[in-house]
This record gives sequence, structure tokens and C-alpha cells, in this order.
Amino acid sequence: MRDFLTRLPKAELHLHIEGSLEPELMFALAERNGIALPYATVEDVRAAYDFSDLQSFLDLYYQGMSVLQTAQDFHDLAMDYFRRAHAEGVVHVEMHFDPQAHLARGIELQVVMEGLSLARREAARELGLSTALIMAFLRDRDADEALKVLEEAAPYWEMLDAVGLDSAEQGNPPEKFAEVFERARCLGIPRVAHAGEEGPPAYIRGALDHLGVCRIDHGVRCLEDPELVARLRDEQTVLTVCPLSNVRLKVVERLEDHPLPRLLAEGLNVTLNSDDPAYFGGGMLENFLACQRAFGWDEATFRRLAGNAIEAAFVDEARRDELRRLLAEA
Repeated sequence: MRDFLTRLPKAELHLHIEGSLEPELMFALAERNGIALPYATVEDVRAAYDFSDLQSFLDLYYQGMSVLQTAQDFHDLAMDYFRRAHAEGVVHVEMHFDPQAHLARGIELQVVMEGLSLARREAARELGLSTALIMAFLRDRDADEALKVLEEAAPYWEMLDAVGLDSAEQGNPPEKFAEVFERARCLGIPRVAHAGEEGPPAYIRGALDHLGVCRIDHGVRCLEDPELVARLRDEQTVLTVCPLSNVRLKVVERLEDHPLPRLLAEGLNVTLNSDDPAYFGGGMLENFLACQRAFGWDEATFRRLAGNAIEAAFVDEARRDELRRLLAEA
């Protein structure tokens, strides 16, 4: 099964590129940029990856990204992940990035975009890997700030495949960002949003109704609301589920307790993703393998999940046809 899951062409729809920062690269970039880390060794960093909830992870996540200073740093970050993903049979990656977190520490948007854009071109050329870019807004910051960032990103609008909404969910309902997402809609930019991870099912409904999203990132708490489940099934709204992330952040205690089997049984449009692979125990292959161990799924189930992601990916139809062919041949 490992061989099959490795060669299975996987499209990743839910990845935070800053969350792919492995401790080894963190130390290398810290040395390059003269930044002192509060950890003595790589092992000390990994020991800190024992999270009690989403906020405890975010505290370390924002601390770690302090080493990202130059366009070269963002390039190296992205390429480091792209190479690992490619080796695991990933054929398409859609990466969220958090401009506000970088702007707040004096890193201009141009620096981030230059580095990520260079990596995207290099990945296409050297790895045959297609990519998409999702500019995410931090929901625990002011909505006016998010709107300002969207306007400041005008030179890059055509490079954005979507805008998203992430960070601390509790107490930050989607409705807060309705104006920002309406502006994105007017610009013709697709919208996605984190909802129903720690937040209630109402946040999923709010993201659909007030933000006009085409995908729900996570969405696992939808099962608490049968009417919402029926709506998600009828509309075939894509859920970008992140199994190992949900375990690490205590959404569930064990993967065996995860609602994924029930989500599939309900006929929902589910995909598997890694979220923040450096922090949560592995990339796409490890998430697929962990699900196989926990749920005993067969090849047909994994083909279905891989196919769901291909159909939902932000790619042109020629690339989608190519990915469909790769899946058929796997």
C-alpha cells in the first residue's frame, strides 16, 4: 500500500507554506540572517511541537517565521517543501501564505511574492509540479487591515488563485470579513476559508453565506449540524481535511477517532491535506499512510480522495486533464 500511495498523484489544496518550515531550514536561515533562536538544537525545536490547541501552535508558528527575511528565504522555504512533496508523489500544491504576519514584522509584500513566484517557476520547470497561491487573511486581526492588504496587493492580483481566511478561529466569525471577500469577488478572485476546525458549524455556514467560498478548509465539525451536512452534500462543497493536524491540535485525541470515515459515508466532497507539515507530523504521504493505518481504506477510497482534489484544484483544464490521466494510470 505504501508503494501505491507514493505513486498515487496527489494534489494538495490546504498547505500553509510558512508551516512547512522544517527545523533544519529554520536554523540555516537564522544563521544566514543573524537571528537568535530560543532553541539550542533542532531536537529542542521538535520537542516544542507538543501543542495543546490551535493557539499554542500559532504562537510557535509566528515565532518560527521570524527567520524569513529576504526573497531568497521565501524561495528556499517553498522549494524545500516542493522537493519533499514531489518525492512523495504530489503533483500539485496550493499554498496559503500570510502577508499580514510578514508586513507586521517589516517584510514587504514584494519580498514575499518575489520569492514564492521564483520558486513556483522553478518547481514547474524542474519538478513538473504545478502550484497555486492563496493569500490568506488573519482572522484574529482587524478586517480593515485585511482589506488594506488586499488593495495593496493590486500589482499581484493576477498571480493570486484565491484569497483565504486562517489563524485563530474562536471568536472570529467569517461575517467579520464579508466586505473583504466581497471585494475579492468583485475582482474575480476565488475565495476559501478555514471554518469548523475549532469553531462551530455556524462558522461553516457563515463562510458559505457571507464570504461566498468555494471550499471549506477543515470543516470537520459540520457533522454536529445535520442540515449543514445535507447542504454540503447537495452542493458538493469541497472540504480540505487535514488528519494529522487535527490530532496534533487536539481536535481529536487519536486519528482512529477522526470523523473522516463518517464524512465519506455522508457523501461529502473530502480531500486529504497536510496543513502545516513541519509541525504536525508529516506531509501528504504520511497523512495518506496514517489514514490507511487508522481506517483500513482500500485503493479505491484513496483514488476517490485524490480525484476529489484534482477536480477542485485551481488549475486550467489542460492541466486538470493531465492530472486525471496520471490518476487513471496510477
